[in-house]
Amino acid sequence: MKIQVLGPLSAEVNGGSIVPTAGKPRQILSLLALYPGRVMPVPTLMEELWGTEPPPSALTTLQTYILQLRRRLGTAMGPGSPAGAKDVLATRHGGYLLQIDEDCVDVHQYEKLAREGQIAFEAGDNEVSAARFRASLDLWTGGPLVDVKTGPVLDIEVMRLQESRLVTVERRIDADLRLGRHSELIAELTELRARHPHHEGLHSQVMVALYRSGRQATALEVYRRLRMRLIDELGVEPSPQLQRMHQAMLAVDPQLDVLAGPRRSSTFDLFAA
Repeated sequence: MKIQVLGPLSAEVNGGSIVPTAGKPRQILSLLALYPGRVMPVPTLMEELWGTEPPPSALTTLQTYILQLRRRLGTAMGPGSPAGAKDVLATRHGGYLLQIDEDCVDVHQYEKLAREGQIAFEAGDNEVSAARFRASLDLWTGGPLVDVKTGPVLDIEVMRLQESRLVTVERRIDADLRLGRHSELIAELTELRARHPHHEGLHSQVMVALYRSGRQATALEVYRRLRMRLIDELGVEPSPQLQRMHQAMLAVDPQLDVLAGPRRSSTFDLFAA
């Protein structure tokens, strides 16, 4: 079985799709796929499908959806399969689970590669770190579960994955900045800064990329615009470390050079207290 949730929902067995067309069974499959090998309690599934006010027939309807998923699974597995659909989409006391390996689901491949990238990052191995982070991000084909109408439980999962993706992008850029790829990053960082106008970490990265590319004035202008936006829209000043980075750029601090400073620090933390 191969399941993808980092983009449109996809689930294939022997090359055949088992993704249902109806919305609620898609929600069930998505939730089970996020936690392979773990029992998803019936109350959690019911909350995802109906929120805090499930209908009187909720349990029976849930069982019907499970049966529909098993039928699709059984058809794709074929009559010669050593395991039956009930063995793969199994019933356990109080819930259901997908009896599949974590590596069958793209989100777990993504998280494994991201962990490897972080370990390499902390060890100062920037080439490996950047490569692992990049490989993890290459698994994404769009927003998580972009074609699934999510309920309250999946909404939280989607937000978690979106935040994780952004953090991984930041870390990959940090590794690339350590490797001296500042000029190559400017276009990507400019787009990210536009999408996340209050994100100080991304602003610090684009400031450093511009500064190291000989564009000190533009880097300082990025800071000025961010500061005015934070004051006008949120009533706050930039963080102390971003203010220190700004002062370092005015003073042409050698710590901003790609070969200076701690080799295991993120760009945003270059001037942390």
